[in-house]
Amino acid sequence: MTGARAGFAGPGRPGDRVLVFGGPYSNLQALRAMRARAAGLAIAPANALCTGDIAAYGADPAAVCDLMRDWGCAVVMGNCEEQFAAAAPDCGCGFDDGSACDALSRQWYAHALSALDDGQRAWMCTLPRRIDFTLGELRCTAIHGGATRINRFIFPSTPAEEKRREADILAADLVIAGHSGLPFTQVLGAGRAWHNAGALGLPANDGTPDVWYSLLTPDGGGLAISHHRLAYDHGGAAKALRAARPGDPYAGALESGLWPSLDILPEAERALTGRRLDPAGVFLSSPIIAGAGT
Repeated sequence: MTGARAGFAGPGRPGDRVLVFGGPYSNLQALRAMRARAAGLAIAPANALCTGDIAAYGADPAAVCDLMRDWGCAVVMGNCEEQFAAAAPDCGCGFDDGSACDALSRQWYAHALSALDDGQRAWMCTLPRRIDFTLGELRCTAIHGGATRINRFIFPSTPAEEKRREADILAADLVIAGHSGLPFTQVLGAGRAWHNAGALGLPANDGTPDVWYSLLTPDGGGLAISHHRLAYDHGGAAKALRAARPGDPYAGALESGLWPSLDILPEAERALTGRRLDPAGVFLSSPIIAGAGT
């Protein structure tokens, strides 16, 4: 898997925090709020990282794409960018044929593809499939889904051994991934973890309209990983979506915080539907320090 972005060097400076967020999903109101939060936290564009899927479910794919390009933060190619760049017939999300998610995706994908111009799609084609950088003393790799499959869903309940195998392929201490839309961090052993900041463009099926981002803060060679809610104008986002695609159930999801279909979720995650999330922060020791204690 190739395509690391050499220009993403900001987090290599000692003490710099990195802001991470997943799919903006064509949600202009959420992306504006994210940029405002980044500015309030004094996080430069070089220290902001998106795990892909810029355009998807929401009302404003072109405006979100332009705002992301203007911001200048690092972006990993998601399956949506890959598909839009190729003008493919579907989103490539990995939904089962005939499922509710598959049917709904055909509507939003057609809307987004028709809204994006050739220049926007050409920019998507230039995005890297992985971004490698060092933070503290940890080797970090940002991808969209899995190490060898861009649209692999990896959830909190995905077995740790599978996550370790993916991290081994990437030769990473910290894997930063997206695609599943749920925020979580799982320690995989001494000095290793899997991290998903959650999605920016849709709530996390927890019964609240909030969306998610995370902060990675170097500390003594290790790394403090914290998850954060982001309240934003979800009512405005829902109104815009109803105007763009009347009757689309994702508009209601923006308000209720509940996904219109649970097809992709494993049983463990389905059981948490409507329960307010509170993902724990993690301190990840550097591999050198962690190894010295074993």
